[in-house]
Parts: sequence; structure tokens; C-alpha cells
Amino acid sequence: MTLTIHGFQDLIRERYFATDAARGTPGTFMWLMEEVGELATSLHECSHDASPTKAQRANLAEEFADVLAWLATLANINDVDLEKALEKYTDRERVKGVKP
Repeated sequence: MTLTIHGFQDLIRERYFATDAARGTPGTFMWLMEEVGELATSLHECSHDASPTKAQRANLAEEFADVLAWLATLANINDVDLEKALEKYTDRERVKGVKP
């Protein structure tokens, strides 16, 4: 199944919105930060091994997915359409250059 950003955000909304909305933005942001920390740990483990194991690579992919899911959750409870927000990257006049 191929997912769009909008489709993924809708899937997250359908499954979790009631719980997420009750938790609110501050609590949800803390969960996002916890997942970012887990992603950082996984990146660190993979970058220090000459050849990360299959399990390490699987964990890395899972942590990326978790961060994206919590970001979609945060966007949902703050009424932000991520796909629409990402359109700024398709406008060459709006986003220029690279950060060092």
C-alpha cells in the first residue's frame, strides 16, 4: 500500500485522535521528543558499527516511523495539514539554499 502524507495523517487521526486530543499538545510533544531520543540512539548505534546488523537497521526504520507518527499526531491535534505545509518545499522562490 502506498501512502501519501495526507493519507498517513488521516490514518493516524482515525486511529488515535480521541486519545491524542485528550492528552493535548504538551503531553504529545513530550512523546514526540521521547521518540526523537530513541531515533538518536538508534542512529548512534548504526553509525558506530562498520556494518549495522539487520536488527539494528530494522530498529532504525521503526524509530523513523515512530517519529513521523508522533509528528502527524501533533499536527492533527493542532489542525495542521502536513501535506499542505510541505508545499513550501515545492516553491523554489520560498525555500532556497542549504543550511550549513
